[in-house]
Amino acid sequence: MPFVVTENCIKCKYTDCVEVCPVDCFHEGPNFLVIDPDECIDCTLCEPECPVNAIYPEDDVPAGQEQFIALNAELAKAWPVITARKEPLPDAKEWEGKPGKLALLER
Repeated sequence: MPFVVTENCIKCKYTDCVEVCPVDCFHEGPNFLVIDPDECIDCTLCEPECPVNAIYPEDDVPAGQEQFIALNAELAKAWPVITARKEPLPDAKEWEGKPGKLALLER
């Protein structure tokens, strides 16, 4: 059961999770990260590292965010792998916990 990055990552893009991933399954877009479900080994290391609680096991994705399961798989094929921690987006703190960010996802 792979892990999934959900809506709370949009416009925040903290990368603490990337540093602990032993298989480099994270991919980076302009304002969001995704997990490649084919590469994820379900090690659970990334979930507690996310400061905005945006990472969930596939079976525990919050209600209403199920579309992020397919979105992670789709975007992981298009976006480059990220293997090192970077600074979050400049206004990340302002976007933490705000709902309805899917329309703000940049591809």
